[in-house]
Amino acid sequence: MYKVLIADDEKIIRMGLCSIIDWNAEGFEIMGQAANGSEALQMIEQYDPDVVLIDIRMPKLHGLDAIREARAAGFTGRVIVLSGYSDFEYAQTAINYGVLSYLTKPVDTEQLLSVIRKIRMELDEEARLMVSRDEFFIKTRKSVLRGFFTEELTLNEVEISELGLTHSSYQVLFYEKYDQNTKDITYSLSDILRVTNTDEQEIDTIQIDDRQVLLLKGHHPIERLSQLLEKYDNELPPEKNSPLDSIFIACGSVVKHVSEIPRSYHEALHLMSRRFFCDENQHTMLYNGSAEAASEEAPELNSNEKHELKQSIITEYAERFINNIQVFNRNKIAETLQQLRDVLYNAPLTIEDEKNLAVDIYLKIKEKLLLLYSQSEIPFPANSAALQYIMNSCYLHEILLFFSEQFDMVMTSIGYSSRDSIIDDVIYYIDHNYQTNITLENIAPLFGYNSSYLGKIFSKKMGMNFNAYLDHVRTEKAKEILQTSKAQVYKVAEMVGYKNVDYFHIKFKKHTGCSPAEYRKQNS
Repeated sequence: MYKVLIADDEKIIRMGLCSIIDWNAEGFEIMGQAANGSEALQMIEQYDPDVVLIDIRMPKLHGLDAIREARAAGFTGRVIVLSGYSDFEYAQTAINYGVLSYLTKPVDTEQLLSVIRKIRMELDEEARLMVSRDEFFIKTRKSVLRGFFTEELTLNEVEISELGLTHSSYQVLFYEKYDQNTKDITYSLSDILRVTNTDEQEIDTIQIDDRQVLLLKGHHPIERLSQLLEKYDNELPPEKNSPLDSIFIACGSVVKHVSEIPRSYHEALHLMSRRFFCDENQHTMLYNGSAEAASEEAPELNSNEKHELKQSIITEYAERFINNIQVFNRNKIAETLQQLRDVLYNAPLTIEDEKNLAVDIYLKIKEKLLLLYSQSEIPFPANSAALQYIMNSCYLHEILLFFSEQFDMVMTSIGYSSRDSIIDDVIYYIDHNYQTNITLENIAPLFGYNSSYLGKIFSKKMGMNFNAYLDHVRTEKAKEILQTSKAQVYKVAEMVGYKNVDYFHIKFKKHTGCSPAEYRKQNS
């Protein structure tokens, strides 16, 4: 419905104009009535009606004066002037103020109806053109941003301003469904970020190569994202069936200038290509300047160099795994699996190359063990099944878990059970690797378990959960360092595996009742 204001100093005329035609049937609603020119001007400025029917001669302010002031203030609606005086001078002045029609009293119903229907057609056409223009601008805007991100386009100062890129900081991120076997993304990340940020101008959403890309502009959306991600940095993964549980996010750096936006985009894109190396239940990847830049700049190998690298890795790790299996050294197997992960993470190979490499390692180990233990019945899966599992795996940790399960099965088949001592092995591993980014999710595959089950048996045997034990070990090591060295507290935090010194303070005080500085003072 379009809005209509009726302004006339005679109440009976206002009532007549309200009922002379069926306004609703014509697509209009009477949003107000004014009894004088001053009141009419106030209502025009307040409600911005689409159509104004206004008498020329009214108290306080003449109708044409009210329209003149409204036009000066930016009013663009249609105006129909009513007058009991068929005076050409009035009509000429009215035209100067952009008045659409000049009707004399008493108003003829058919004449008014004709004018109103003409206005309705014009307003409908303007609305249609507005929608088309907005849709075209949105499509054009997304196309320009897409070209800018991928560095196919450069922007001049005018284009930067028109695109609203006038903020003090920017960040590009990709997001996609977390479970790669499901069909659709359940939640929109832009909607999640807008829960506390209703400014549509601070988030741009576009699609590039079937991937959802967000450009965050300014402090508010970037801070909102940081708060969401910080919750899961040192704590548990997102709660099951929560919005973030269905989403995987890869974030480029926060940059300060428009010209740096493509760099943030390429950083996020690079992280998406590295999702294969994520840990179990990892929902986010944040660009780490030095480490990620190194992997981006890894030299490309020719076919001979690539073949030699793959063969050296296959030979070395197949031999090490075979030796460790034969002596039932579960700790060494876990360490070797972790080392293999690190080698593959840094190797200048494609994901497909690495999957093929893993297949070759597995087949080489299987062939050798079947030869060494020909008298034992080792229930290896068929080669085709193993190959299919490895090649269809979305993550490296799934392949390492498969290796670990297979090695455990072999050791059980040839007379050793590691299950009785698995927690001792985990504790040994923690005691020797506490200073690294160790989590239950990233070590569980090394011992042939998923993180949930390993966490349960760990808590049952130790009387505390995995994270609590890890914090205990780290705190004890920190106490030793604080007593025997002059290292600064933030350095001590890094030496025992805490990336965030504030988080280290919280954990240390929880275990000792005092801050690291207070502990050093009391025990030095």
